[in-house]
Amino acid sequence: MSDLPTALNLPMADPLPESTAKFFAVCQKKLGLVPNVLQAYAHNIEKLNAFSALYNDLMLGDSGLSKLEREIIAVVVSSVNKCFYCLVAHGAAVRELSGRPELGEALVMNYHVAILTERERAMLDFAVLMTEKSAEIKEADRQILRDNGFSDADIWDIAAVAGFYNMSNKMASAIGMKPNPEYHSAARG
Repeated sequence: MSDLPTALNLPMADPLPESTAKFFAVCQKKLGLVPNVLQAYAHNIEKLNAFSALYNDLMLGDSGLSKLEREIIAVVVSSVNKCFYCLVAHGAAVRELSGRPELGEALVMNYHVAILTERERAMLDFAVLMTEKSAEIKEADRQILRDNGFSDADIWDIAAVAGFYNMSNKMASAIGMKPNPEYHSAARG
């Protein structure tokens, strides 16, 4: 078995640019690991930088959505797409952010059985609709979000996060991306 983060033989740039090496050191310090998704993209630093910038904007930037809300979108979209990497990595993030290991498990398996607020359920229903039938979204679907307290800017963010994970899921599956082993046991209680 290869120690590469994917099934592809695309090792990281060597040497890593100084800014990338610093970024990976911050990841190691804050997370205790360098996520394999970043290592996978590090075969091409421009692609890594583009991916990281979009991720940081969508998942960590200013938004009317909480970090947990964004992570539960990531998990539910990844569940629909059956993306092993993202289910493992973002399931761990949901467990950690929520303090509820059962929430991460339920979202991975079937978000309909999860204990959620009406707001969260509306958000996830929209993310799933976007994942499965985006061409069928109607104004009534957006109105359900508004009726649950989401602004139009929040609806944009829901769509952007769902869209990002639809792309990321398909990339991760196509290249055989492997989740970091540490994610499997993280925040399980």
